[in-house]
Amino acid sequence: MHEKRFDGTVERLRSPERVARLEVERVVSRCLEAADLKSVLDVGVGSDLFAEAFAQRGLEVAGVDVNPEMIAVARQFVPEGDFREATAEALPYPDASFDLVFFGLLLHESDEPLKALQEARRVSRQRVCILE
Repeated sequence: MHEKRFDGTVERLRSPERVARLEVERVVSRCLEAADLKSVLDVGVGSDLFAEAFAQRGLEVAGVDVNPEMIAVARQFVPEGDFREATAEALPYPDASFDLVFFGLLLHESDEPLKALQEARRVSRQRVCILE
């Protein structure tokens, strides 16, 4: 059982103040810099802030979260995305499935950060980006 779960509200996660503080557009731009990326896996998708921004840039988006409520929220904001309930330590995708794997304020929540990073590398074809 994954021990660390966000227990706040979606509204808090998507508040204008938090979005500004996270500099979502700047982070997404940095992740995409100097690369031809077509797909992204957002690990710990949460309220879908980053996945939505990646989708707006034309990327095929997938995401995982341990919280089924967050998966439902993600589907509302990016209905074409592939969102699944899973932990960062056991990603339900084959090797080299995504051009980019993104962790947005998730690594510190992981029960096994090293295993989460190994999984990210396994499913990434090109790049792993981490915002902490």
